[in-house]
Amino acid sequence: MNNTHTGQAGKKLSLKEKYALMTRGLGWDTSYEPMDKVFDQLGLEGIRIHDWDKWEDPFRLTMDAYWKYQAEKERKLYAVLDAFQQNNGHLNISDARYVNTLKLFFTGITPAEYNAHRLFAMLGRQFPGPGAAIACQMQAVDELRHVQTQIHSISQYNKYFNGLHDHSVMNDRLWYLSVPKSFFEDAISSGPFEQIIAISFALEYLLTNLVFMPFMSGAAYNGDMATVTFGFSSQSDEARHMTLGLECIKFVLEQDPGNVEIIQRYLDKWFWRGYKVLGLVSMMLDYMLPRKVMSWKEAWEIYFVQNGGSLFNDLSRYGLRMPRHWEQSVAEAEHLSHQTWNSFYNFSDAAAFHVWLPSDEDMAWLSEKYPNTFDQHYRPRIEHYRRLQAEGKRYYNPSLPMLCQTCQIPLIFTEGDDPTRTSHRETEHEGEKYHFCSDGCQEVFEQQPDKYVSAWLPAHQILQGNCFAPDADPQAAGFQAEAEVMRYFHVNPGQDNMDYEGSQDEANWRLWKGLSPDGASKAPPAA
Repeated sequence: MNNTHTGQAGKKLSLKEKYALMTRGLGWDTSYEPMDKVFDQLGLEGIRIHDWDKWEDPFRLTMDAYWKYQAEKERKLYAVLDAFQQNNGHLNISDARYVNTLKLFFTGITPAEYNAHRLFAMLGRQFPGPGAAIACQMQAVDELRHVQTQIHSISQYNKYFNGLHDHSVMNDRLWYLSVPKSFFEDAISSGPFEQIIAISFALEYLLTNLVFMPFMSGAAYNGDMATVTFGFSSQSDEARHMTLGLECIKFVLEQDPGNVEIIQRYLDKWFWRGYKVLGLVSMMLDYMLPRKVMSWKEAWEIYFVQNGGSLFNDLSRYGLRMPRHWEQSVAEAEHLSHQTWNSFYNFSDAAAFHVWLPSDEDMAWLSEKYPNTFDQHYRPRIEHYRRLQAEGKRYYNPSLPMLCQTCQIPLIFTEGDDPTRTSHRETEHEGEKYHFCSDGCQEVFEQQPDKYVSAWLPAHQILQGNCFAPDADPQAAGFQAEAEVMRYFHVNPGQDNMDYEGSQDEANWRLWKGLSPDGASKAPPAA
């Protein structure tokens, strides 16, 4: 940079100095309105920040460098996606059952990424420190990019498989998708520091590591190069997001010792809220991948117990400890995927993807991975379902389950010390009783009951008649409530859901791959 006024060569700026001028130099104090009025959410949580200049940016990216970096990733991503589509890549996956993992991912995770985009755009407005504001702004752009690349990556499958046609409507209405949706609505209605810990810590450290690492490995092992490509493209962003969460925690703790108690409370709450979302991921890994790469128990050991344990060892010098109930999550790793999959087998007529019973080979793998629990508690149940199905009595649960008021998951899990007894907790608030699936969810409710008493619980809404399309008439002769609820969900019964065996997806797959009804390749026609 030249000094045009003196004619003398100016000092060459270091990268740190240049970055400071292009980011920190953009901030200012307001003059005609007080700062606490412009940034009116900062004082609501009781967190004290004395010097925003102490914020250390985890990745010193200026906006021009950011666009160049992301543009290069986009070129590589769309080159792979174009090749995937032009070469009918959907035919190279291991088995059509695998696509049901994408149905669950697309309807549950992709709208969540969009909510993360909204949340970080709000955070960029609420943080007065320019370093923190710019980091949130870049993450907001990242999250929007993830939504777009996921939609583009899965669009090829939508042309050939059912259940991928209405992800935005399904996310708002389907019962099991209320679990990730309620997580984000809880976060986005919190204060700014709680928001960033909810997403950049609980979501990024817990959920995305378990989605974008073992699940993407599973996608690769099952031949799904479109999903692998967008997963790896996103994961480089996720590394930056996780570091943002850690920097926020450390920055806040170093600003004032009174912040420690508040941050610990947030970590306790959002660890548990994030963990409860992961039941969907656990059954993906253990039951929905035709070619399996890692059990849920192994993934939780690596990505939470080991990695998370190391993280909290580092944070302990600030006075923080491991989140409450983390030991329970480790004990439940023996049961989580089996109990979640059992629930979806029971209620698969109300889902938007197919289910199936594990094969003998699958059950041998599950026995190997869960030697302490699977054969004793879960194999007998699966064999019972097999016998019923062979007799033409395939079991569907006709009831509407009780839902947890906090996480909105049906009460399908068992006590940590007794896998034969349903875990159920109850609290009374202002004369009303509320029900919970765990101690953690009960505690979250009791800390902020007014935030959860009006939760939109799908089972309750169905019973109250609020899940019908506007043109439905419950008083009409021959009115079929269940069919109308499915229409409201935008789920096509028997086409998008229920068993994979006998489905249109299975029939199409056999036709495309030239398979006989028993799965063997058909002999070529005689010359």
